[in-house]
Amino acid sequence: MIGRIPILDIRPLIDCGRRPAKAVVDETFEVSATVFREGHDAVNANVVLRDPSGRSGPWTPMRELAPGTDRWGAEVTPGAPGRWTYTVEAWSDPIATWRHHARIKIPAGIDTDLVLEEGARLHERAAAGVPKNDGREAVLAAVDGLRDERRPVADRLAAALAPDVTAALDRHPLRELLTSSRPMPLQVDRERALFGSWYELFPRSEGAKVTEGRRPVSGTLRTAAERLPAIAAAGFDVVYLPPIHPIGTAFRKGPNNTLSAGPFDVGSPWAIGSADGGHDAIHPDLGTFEDFDHFVARARELRMEVALDFALQCSPDHPWVSQHPEWFHQRADGTIAYAENPPKKYQDIYPLAFDRDFHGLVRETERVLRLWMAHGVRIFRVDNPHTKPVVFWEKVLGDIHRSDPDVLFLSEAFTRPAMLNALGAVGFHQSYTYFTWRNTKQELTDYLTELSGDAAAWMRPNFFVNTPDILHAYLQEGGRPAFAVRAVLAATLSPAWGVYAGYELCENTPVRQGSEEYLDSEKYQLRPRDWAAAEREGRTITPLLARLNRVRRRHPALRRLRNLRFHHADNDSVIVYSKRAGDSCVVTVVNLDPHHTQEATVSLNMPELGLEWHESVPVRDELTGETYHWGRDNYVRLEPGRDMAPAHVLSLRPSSPIGGSPTT
Repeated sequence: MIGRIPILDIRPLIDCGRRPAKAVVDETFEVSATVFREGHDAVNANVVLRDPSGRSGPWTPMRELAPGTDRWGAEVTPGAPGRWTYTVEAWSDPIATWRHHARIKIPAGIDTDLVLEEGARLHERAAAGVPKNDGREAVLAAVDGLRDERRPVADRLAAALAPDVTAALDRHPLRELLTSSRPMPLQVDRERALFGSWYELFPRSEGAKVTEGRRPVSGTLRTAAERLPAIAAAGFDVVYLPPIHPIGTAFRKGPNNTLSAGPFDVGSPWAIGSADGGHDAIHPDLGTFEDFDHFVARARELRMEVALDFALQCSPDHPWVSQHPEWFHQRADGTIAYAENPPKKYQDIYPLAFDRDFHGLVRETERVLRLWMAHGVRIFRVDNPHTKPVVFWEKVLGDIHRSDPDVLFLSEAFTRPAMLNALGAVGFHQSYTYFTWRNTKQELTDYLTELSGDAAAWMRPNFFVNTPDILHAYLQEGGRPAFAVRAVLAATLSPAWGVYAGYELCENTPVRQGSEEYLDSEKYQLRPRDWAAAEREGRTITPLLARLNRVRRRHPALRRLRNLRFHHADNDSVIVYSKRAGDSCVVTVVNLDPHHTQEATVSLNMPELGLEWHESVPVRDELTGETYHWGRDNYVRLEPGRDMAPAHVLSLRPSSPIGGSPTT
């Protein structure tokens, strides 16, 4: 039912308010609504935030976002994790209505005494709601002024329009016909749900020894832990491990996804389960739970979190296959159906069937997750969640979140938008996205405008620049400059981004022309890398990745998503965008062409940066350390071959604006 003052189309609003919108601690976001009333009397509105204990903070006044649209908005900032609510309140504003009429009637000499007396009575009523120490005397003085017949009429009106009176009534307005929306749910998570730099590595490759014709020696969790200091030094704060469980032998895949594995082939970690155990076990080649605990502890010492892959699927050798045959699809000939994504076939993986024992699968899933949580895992990267029922994830994630709200889930959902968005709405904290396939200026602008708009209330992106499955043609064809460009874009467009090991070496050879699969993919074989030699020989872009991660930590604006704004450049190969949060403001200019130097005139929307149109300010390029003065229009020239200069990442320095022509 519509209230006395209609409040419509509240945003953010997820599933008609049945599911909570999302934010993280100290993240500012806008609440908006359509507010209006009959006739011509003025209306006003505000937002009330209530914390998880039900306490309401000071209400935040809303403003009309564009004159005549009846669309009102205000920015709010929750300050603690938990389940909050936000409520829009709308009300008739008799003071604003009187001021509008008085400014017209009194200069025209229409009902002057009556209008002044009506104003005095309104201000008397309003003064009762203004605290003594916060402006009440100013409002009462306005009452006296309005009734002081010794003064000129214009002065009597001016007494009510005085700045101190206006300020007091802005803080403590006279509200009539107060109407409240129903409380809207808001889930506030810890900051890692939005902001983080991820690094993916295969423990079995770190410290591995591979010799032609001999059984390879797998790396272990202990040898992988030796790699952690270098990952931390590059500024990454989440280290993500693919499945570390026993791997099946039935239908094991060989190198490059061949169907027949040799005696020394190690198989895919996503073919989970063997006689050594399933999802609750560690592959014997990798070590023991004690070794895993050591890995987690070492990461924590280096201020990193461990994210573990959770792939809800089985090899034909998984204990579940014999213990719970009802959990699998039986074909007409009695065999179990293996996984397919035509034309891809995964003969070594059995998907689960969820409709024959839904509750049994929920119980077992939660048992497995809680086992790894007990060993220090507070982040899970969920493999292919879109191949499982949404209601299943709603149940599992809801149960985990009620008892352990700090545990986060990343959705690896390369799928249709409806499913991707639904997974975010039911509880996944982050999601893989289509970023890999957005490479032109228009594609990036359109997609990031979508992600940073209304969608940010239910789906947080994590921009992985590559994965073991995805080597985009842009990287294959653009070489090292392309790797630098995509790293800059991912690290500055999204608060969460990630790389898969080998990205810093610019590995870009596909298994075949036209394929996005890597040649000699680490999914199917050990890939030890000589990191020290790569550093000595200058074959790595690690310094760029480290610089980007330092910039992200130094500038709070880059830790947010909803503050993204695009600016104009007169060259389609150059993209310009900014982020601003409080005193932190960063402008990024990127040459999207990995083959050629590009020049452009960059035209900034100065108010979006918190500046006047005419201002010129000092800026510092966080990649190179160079300083410039930038204003509204600026010339740029960006060379793709310079690791630290495929882009400008410019911080607006905290000093007074100075005049002069913008130069670079």
